[in-house]
Amino acid sequence: MTYQETTEWLFTQLPMYQRQGAVAFKKDLTNSLLLAEHLGNPHTKFKSVHVAGTNGKGSTSHMLASVLQEAGYTVGLYTSPHLKDFRERIRINGMPVSETFVVDFVKNNKSFLEANSLSFFEMTVGMAFDYFASQQVDIAIIEVGLGGRLDSTNIITPEVAVITNIGLDHTQFLGDTHSEIAFEKGGVIKEGIPVVIGEYHPETEEVFDTLSRKRNAPLYKAYSFDAIPMKSDLKGAYQQHNIRTVQVVVAQLQQKGFGVGIQHIAKGLLNVVANTGLQGRWQLLGEYPTIICDTGHNKEGLSYVLPQLETIDYDHLHIVVGVVSDKDLDDILPLFPTHATYYFCKPSVPRGMPVETLEEAASKFNLKGASYASVSEALDAAKEKATPHDFIFIGGSTFVVAEVL
Repeated sequence: MTYQETTEWLFTQLPMYQRQGAVAFKKDLTNSLLLAEHLGNPHTKFKSVHVAGTNGKGSTSHMLASVLQEAGYTVGLYTSPHLKDFRERIRINGMPVSETFVVDFVKNNKSFLEANSLSFFEMTVGMAFDYFASQQVDIAIIEVGLGGRLDSTNIITPEVAVITNIGLDHTQFLGDTHSEIAFEKGGVIKEGIPVVIGEYHPETEEVFDTLSRKRNAPLYKAYSFDAIPMKSDLKGAYQQHNIRTVQVVVAQLQQKGFGVGIQHIAKGLLNVVANTGLQGRWQLLGEYPTIICDTGHNKEGLSYVLPQLETIDYDHLHIVVGVVSDKDLDDILPLFPTHATYYFCKPSVPRGMPVETLEEAASKFNLKGASYASVSEALDAAKEKATPHDFIFIGGSTFVVAEVL
C-alpha cells in the first residue's frame, strides 16, 4: 500500500474515537499489552514522561519536548489528535515519522492487527513506541489520548507522570464529577514514580493525595510553587499554567540525572513551534483583520481562551465556530460573547454537529449570526464582512481549526 492507502486503512477500517465517538472507546489495556509483546515490548526500551489532563496536556508535552531538545537530547513526542497529517502524532526532535515507517509498520503487522481487532489508537500507540525504540531516543514525551487509567499509552513506566488539570470532558467515558475523572486520569500515577499536578481543584486534590500515597509516588503540586518568570512562543494567557508545570517537571528530571539548565528551559519555551511543529494554540493566521485560531474545545479550555478576546483592541468581533456532536452546548455556549457576529459551521468529520443544531442552541444564549455549509465558507464570509481593524476568532473544535490551517 502507498502512504495514503495505509492511512486510509488506519482511519476507516478500524474504529477511531476522534472520528466516530463512543464506538471506538475501549476500556481495556489487553490489546495494548498484546501488541507490545508482539513488537518485542518497545515501551521498555526508552525513558519517558507521561502527560495526562483535560486541557493543556498537548501544550505541556510540546513544551517539555522543546526544552529537552534544547538540552541536546533526542526526544520522541507522541500526541493526538493530528491536525493535517497522521505523522504529526509521532515525532523525533520535531520531525514527523517517515511515510516509509508508517507503511512498513502496517504492512509487517497487518495480519496481527486485523486478527486481534486492534483499534486505531492502540495501533498508533504501538507504532509510536516501536519507532521510538528503533530510533533509540533518549526520552519520549507521551501524551495520554483519553483518561489515563485505561488509555493505551498507560503501559509505560515513566520517569515522571504529569496531570495538567481536571475538567468535565468525555464524561460519557470518564465519569460525571471532577473526582471521578481525576481517578481515571490518576491511573497514570505509578508505584514510586513522581507525579506533578498542574492546577488546583478542590474536588480533585484529595483524589491525587490518596492515589499518590497508596502508590508511594512523590507528589508535587505545581500550583504551590512560584514559577520563574518565563515567556513562550505559545501565546495565550492560559499558557502560564503550563509553563509553571513544565518547570516543576524539569526539576524532577534533573533529580533523575537529566542535564537541563535554566537556559535550556527558557530557550525551549521560546522555541516550541520551531522545535516541535505545534500548531493551533492561539495561532495567528492573518492581520488586518487579525485572525486567530485556537483548539480549545471544552468548558475549561474555552474559559481560558475566550476571556483573552476581551484583552484585544478591535472594532468588531467575528467568531467562526463549529463543534462535535457529543459536546454539551449548555456548558460551553454561555462562555461565548454576545456582542460578536457568529459564523456557524460543521467540521468535516462524522462526529461534526449539524450546523442547524448549533445555531438553534446558540440563539438561546443570544449568540447571533448565520450558518454555512463548511468551515471554509464560514471563514470566507467572516473575511468578507470584517474591516481591517476587526478580529476574527476560529474555534470550538480541533477539527474546525484543522480545516483552516
